[in-house]
Amino acid sequence: MGRYGPFPAAAGDGGGCLPLPIVVAECALAVVDGAIATAAFVQLARIHRHNQLQGWTRQKIFHFLIGLSNIVFLGYFVSTIIATCQRWICWVHGCGFVLMASPQILLLASFLLLLSFWADLCHQTNDEDEEDVRSHHEALLDRTKTKPGIRPVDIRQRCCPGIHLGSRQKFVILVLVLSFVVMFSFAILIWVGRGENPIDSSILKRVYLDVFSVVVFVLGGALACYGALLFSKMSKVRSETVSTEKWKVASLAAVSLICFSSSAILAFVTNVPVLLYWYSTDADIIYNAVILFVYYFIGSSVPSGFVLWIMRDMPHRQVVERPTESRVVTLFRERPSTTQDLQWRTAVTSSNKALKSSPI
Repeated sequence: MGRYGPFPAAAGDGGGCLPLPIVVAECALAVVDGAIATAAFVQLARIHRHNQLQGWTRQKIFHFLIGLSNIVFLGYFVSTIIATCQRWICWVHGCGFVLMASPQILLLASFLLLLSFWADLCHQTNDEDEEDVRSHHEALLDRTKTKPGIRPVDIRQRCCPGIHLGSRQKFVILVLVLSFVVMFSFAILIWVGRGENPIDSSILKRVYLDVFSVVVFVLGGALACYGALLFSKMSKVRSETVSTEKWKVASLAAVSLICFSSSAILAFVTNVPVLLYWYSTDADIIYNAVILFVYYFIGSSVPSGFVLWIMRDMPHRQVVERPTESRVVTLFRERPSTTQDLQWRTAVTSSNKALKSSPI
């Protein structure tokens, strides 16, 4: 009879450490995720040094989330090998589950955030454009009325400069918080299930894996749909920049669909990674090692690395506005005529559309 447990080599089963093929798969994944995390944080530091005037832009947030998720993956793979040999009781009864699920939730949040930005671009209307122009106009007038050297106080901008949260981005934050709440709730139930009670820890892990796999599968499909819709809209714009960006959108949507759907189907079929390892022969050991590597490599490493490659370009430097320029604008825009105001609105609307044309 082979070994079967909720995590690799349950403590007290007398099986010792993990088999060599599984250890090799875990180490290979740890090296890959460590390299991705290092690349993400190094690029994040370079972006920040390149333009320190900007706050938390989309590019910085993606690099931070991807770097954080992969470094937690690295900790999980290394801890799995150590915890199995050292027979950590906590690892089998909840701690390993938390460390396994946390980076998956962070990676899910990063791609949900990408989906929210694509949805904003696909569903934006003329009313939203007019609202952007109106708010920009009001902000410009407020700035021209401000004395030189004095800026209005905005607590949110001081705490999180550069972040503009729309309704969809707030929904992503809510999903992130709820995901962690659900995950910790499952971890508590798994810990309670270690004793003499009706709670079956292995069933709880299967339920969590199935639900999470459904979410990942739907996310891959949603990214593919919105990516195709955004690609079709960008194809109508004749511009070299837009032409480059639309192929980035298409490739990212395709990679997301393939990777997320494949990992979700693999999780449904094999129940990797929460049941982890059952093996009675050397062939079973090699099979489980291959399934483990493919699941994490396709489901997390490939999407993370591809997003970093897509976002490798440095942002443009932000130019500091001088107070004298604001005073000049005040002289010309104190009492604008109807024709001039219409021309100004048209120019700003075109500028906003140009700024929003890059979805990456």
